[in-house]
Amino acid sequence: MHWYLVHTKRRLEKCAQENLERQGYQCYFPTLPSEKLRQGLLKVSDEPLFPRYLFIRLGQGDSAKSWAPIRSTKGVSRLVSFGIEPARVDDGLIELLRMHEASLQGESARLFKLGERVCLTEAPFAGIEGIYQLADGERRVMVLIEILSKPVAVRAAPASLRKAS
Repeated sequence: MHWYLVHTKRRLEKCAQENLERQGYQCYFPTLPSEKLRQGLLKVSDEPLFPRYLFIRLGQGDSAKSWAPIRSTKGVSRLVSFGIEPARVDDGLIELLRMHEASLQGESARLFKLGERVCLTEAPFAGIEGIYQLADGERRVMVLIEILSKPVAVRAAPASLRKAS
């Protein structure tokens, strides 16, 4: 059995994975935890490592499961191939991706990093640049700005920040 690559329809990777697994196929969809700004709040969600792609383990020969249902599975666009040969993925790569994904569990890619320069976009400090300090709960972040030559910590909504240019 070897790993192959499936191209999915836009934003339907998980749907394709679930439907393929329901049919008895072994699939792998690598994701990474990432911090995103949603409805003014910082939320951690799993983002695809390879958007629109997932890996599927398939056998060859008479005893192997048929490849035909893959194309008509909901969420699947096609099996990636070069010419008439399906694109085979090395087992070592899949193992490496799984180890990397496991090592990052609980650790998310931050939207703003400690010490990064940010610009406040809402009054009373609109247009003032500061240094991002930390997320202060779900609805607030702390930014260090300079007022009268002194550093002052200001709490702000995450939606009121943007990266400084």
